[in-house]
Amino acid sequence: MAKLVFGMNQSLDGYVDHTGFAPGPALFRHFVEEAERQAGSVYGRQMYEIMRYWDDDHAEWNADERAFAAAWRRQPKWVVSRTLKSVGPNARLVQGDLESAIRALKAERDGEVEVAGPNLARSLTDLGLIDEYRIYLHPVVLGGGKPYFAGPRPRLRLVAHDRMDGDVIRLTYVPA
Repeated sequence: MAKLVFGMNQSLDGYVDHTGFAPGPALFRHFVEEAERQAGSVYGRQMYEIMRYWDDDHAEWNADERAFAAAWRRQPKWVVSRTLKSVGPNARLVQGDLESAIRALKAERDGEVEVAGPNLARSLTDLGLIDEYRIYLHPVVLGGGKPYFAGPRPRLRLVAHDRMDGDVIRLTYVPA
């Protein structure tokens, strides 16, 4: 059975914004290694549209960026959306009964399946389907934006904390 993991970079004041800060080289390499071993990813529409960046090669990419793109393209993706009519390569559209679809996905896969996007994570949290939360805490204050927790924070229990890249700490929680 697959384990659903919601993990994102977060500012000290609780916001996620890929334009406000980015992982350093060591943390980005960690994300490459995660993408290479994940059993797949579940995306909300907005996060999927951001991640489609990795579908096209860019001449300015370094080796790790090329490795991340290759891993992202290889892994299966499930995109939860009421508005999209189609999705890109190696992706399936999830519409209708979210809970049934994700329970079936968890039952048919092994390994970690990434949950990407705070709004989708909120829906899956409300359904009790997320098995682990990973907060990559950066020493940045944004002062606003999209919060990591798009709704009330669930009861969580800290199970690990790791220094990742310079001043970035990964906090790993499971539902309490």
